[in-house]
Amino acid sequence: MIIAFRILSFLEGVSYLLILFVTMPLKYMFESPEPNRVIGMAHGLLFLLYIVFAILVKFEKKWSNKTTAIVLLCSIIPFGTFWMDRKYLKEEK
Repeated sequence: MIIAFRILSFLEGVSYLLILFVTMPLKYMFESPEPNRVIGMAHGLLFLLYIVFAILVKFEKKWSNKTTAIVLLCSIIPFGTFWMDRKYLKEEK
């Protein structure tokens, strides 16, 4: 479950950055909304899956409500999912 959540959080983070720095400028500066529709739909699905997986991982890792809230908030902060992965999911060797 952790590995799947790590992959999902990476994909969600990349899709969010694509929306912010690629498709939104294309939409508003170059009047090309199509990439935003495609990436936006993928990001929406990834975001919902991120929320579900975060809740499932909460029980697996026995996170507190505060930790879970931080993990969930990371999905709306640019680069947040990458930080969250390093802080809460990456296994120390």
